[in-house]
Amino acid sequence: MSERPTGAKAGTPARGSPGWWDERYAETDLMWSAGPNLFVVEELEPAAPGTALDLACGEGRNAVWLAERGWQVTGVDFSAVALDRARAIAARRHVTVTWVKADALSWQPDQTYDLVLLAYLQLREPERQQALTIAATTTAPGGSVLVIAHDLRNLTDGTGGPQYPELLWTPDEVARPGFTVARAQTAARPVGEATAWDTVVRLVRDR
Repeated sequence: MSERPTGAKAGTPARGSPGWWDERYAETDLMWSAGPNLFVVEELEPAAPGTALDLACGEGRNAVWLAERGWQVTGVDFSAVALDRARAIAARRHVTVTWVKADALSWQPDQTYDLVLLAYLQLREPERQQALTIAATTTAPGGSVLVIAHDLRNLTDGTGGPQYPELLWTPDEVARPGFTVARAQTAARPVGEATAWDTVVRLVRDR
């Protein structure tokens, strides 16, 4: 997960910078749940394993789950604290993931992937489009881009997530030329007794 830097007081990391995320991750033993995201499981549990790229992978919960299912996974994040935690989780669960410390908007992979996952990437609209372009160009023919993000509806009807509308997604903005839409919806995600609303889109690259 990532959020781009905004202004900060002198001596403190800018909100959304790697240092800001490092501080957030260091405040708790595990920021996100240990298990994979609900929609990752829904979309990918039936899929045959291949190569996968998890951009802005955070503590690696989805990357590790994919690796457990036989995927060859690369996880990219710019938070050193998150990646250290991801490595520890992968080691405890006896799986191998290639972890890369890099910005999801500037890292340039040297291969394409059968799956590119963007899960809860917190970006403003121009940078969202940049991330989607990177994801699309990194996806192999016949492969999928899976986007899961806090939806704009969540601001008024849901719980949790960013409270800044500029960081919230809608399904319509994810479509890419050369891709077929396999799923595109604002989906309900249970959070205890409450409900969060997520953008869930899976695109399949034309062969």
